[in-house]
Amino acid sequence: MEQLEIELKKQGKISRLTNKTFQFPKKLGEGFYSANYFLKSQKIVQKYRSGHHVTMQWFQRKDDVMLCGIDEAIAVLHTFAHNPQDLEIFALNDGDIVSKNEPVLKVSGKYEDFGFLESVIDGILARRSSVATNVYRVKQVVGNTSVFSMADRQDDYLTQVGDGYATYVAGIDKVSTDAQGLWWGGKGMGTMPHALIQICDGDVIKAADIYHATYPNEKVTALIDYNNDVVNDSLKLAKHLKTNLNAVRVDTSMSMIDHYFDDKDTSGFDPHGVCKELIFALRKALDDNGFNYVKIIVSSSFSAEKIKSWKQLNVPVDMYGVGTYFVNNTTCGFTGDLVILDGKNQAKEGRYDIPSSRLKKVLYPIY
Repeated sequence: MEQLEIELKKQGKISRLTNKTFQFPKKLGEGFYSANYFLKSQKIVQKYRSGHHVTMQWFQRKDDVMLCGIDEAIAVLHTFAHNPQDLEIFALNDGDIVSKNEPVLKVSGKYEDFGFLESVIDGILARRSSVATNVYRVKQVVGNTSVFSMADRQDDYLTQVGDGYATYVAGIDKVSTDAQGLWWGGKGMGTMPHALIQICDGDVIKAADIYHATYPNEKVTALIDYNNDVVNDSLKLAKHLKTNLNAVRVDTSMSMIDHYFDDKDTSGFDPHGVCKELIFALRKALDDNGFNYVKIIVSSSFSAEKIKSWKQLNVPVDMYGVGTYFVNNTTCGFTGDLVILDGKNQAKEGRYDIPSSRLKKVLYPIY
């Protein structure tokens, strides 16, 4: 997907990403990923109740959710539904903020043409919207501080492409793998893992030197918690690299207490992991020694709630790395319901066709 097309879409100058953008396995159209009872229903309807015109609507049950996966769902319908040109589709847009019980997608046509894709679309909307909403919640509280997604390691690798797209829709374009940027033209970023330091026998300076020798045009961003001595190791590295040191990243495990606190009273706070007291101390030590240009990046167990708290306390962080929180897939779930049959209301008890002035008709073909 070209960056220009994404930007045009954001400006409302094109209607949708297309099924040229998304990469679907052929088996999706064969029902391999559909719940079996939908396949059985399709066969039964084809034999005994074919030709009836139905409307299916999708919604979720939480407020202040960032919608994502709509374009992908439409591409699934246009790619794998039977007679997709005969379907009437009304939809919101990726990036829209939606409320509980608000319809985000309505599809009308013959059930046997598209009904078997119901659960696939449920899953797409749930996954993409959950990731986008989690990112959106971080963006709401982080202010001008940068954030990058480290969510590549938190789930199956096959989720990276779609999760990266949802992350981008919600406003973050710093990701750790090329896969996360595939649909919007982004590239992965990052410098060194703990493994590089381990291979250098725990010598952070040696790891930084060989990194810089390999990538001489890049300033070093060093992972600095390997020896659990963040302040001292940061100062040693800053004195060695001087202006070739861009930033240090603190990634202390929640099970650890940094050696900075070995001789200090920690009774008034929890010193485990990447705590704010450690970051305040690190910033002061760097500044006091003339390294005010060295940035501080933090990662490990950061959520929107924790970031909000740190921002309120002005903890001196230049960038947050967020992983697990972004790909929590329980943020919102979607349901598809049949609500109209041959022009008349027909739905299970408690469900009904929900009117919406926000839904817009999707044209076919779209490219």
